[in-house]
Amino acid sequence: MEFTEYVARQRPALMRFATVLTCRTWLAEDLVSDVLGRAFERWDRISGMAEPHAYVRRMVVNEYLSWRRRLTRTSPRAEVEPAVIPDGADERAERDAMIRRLAALPRKQRAAVVLRYYAGLSDREIAAQLGCREPTVRSQIHRALNALRIDLATAGARDFQETS
Repeated sequence: MEFTEYVARQRPALMRFATVLTCRTWLAEDLVSDVLGRAFERWDRISGMAEPHAYVRRMVVNEYLSWRRRLTRTSPRAEVEPAVIPDGADERAERDAMIRRLAALPRKQRAAVVLRYYAGLSDREIAAQLGCREPTVRSQIHRALNALRIDLATAGARDFQETS
């Protein structure tokens, strides 16, 4: 498969994956562009692999993890509330709320959850993507799901109090 064909077919999927991973559209665009630029330079080797898309997705995860480190070092530390632009659609509001919950997770937990529930990978595949062992993957996902459950429970209690 030629690189232009790969990009035409897989860029939308990579953008969705990166957007869920980063919780920021602008960062996902930069991330995917950087990764595809590096993949183009190595496309002869990548295209010969059994799973070129899995390799490029791993490049996205690695780039995301390194971007998080760079952003942490260069970003101001002030607490800034994310701007919420309501569009009136319940689905969009639920998705935005989930992205905010995911954004609150530590980066490795978020990566593990996104790879499991968004990309549909097994523990073994996630461990290979993140460069860790399978028990670590299960632990990261377990902790992330517990954090998400606690967040959902407190949000539900807060919503109940507001309507009472």
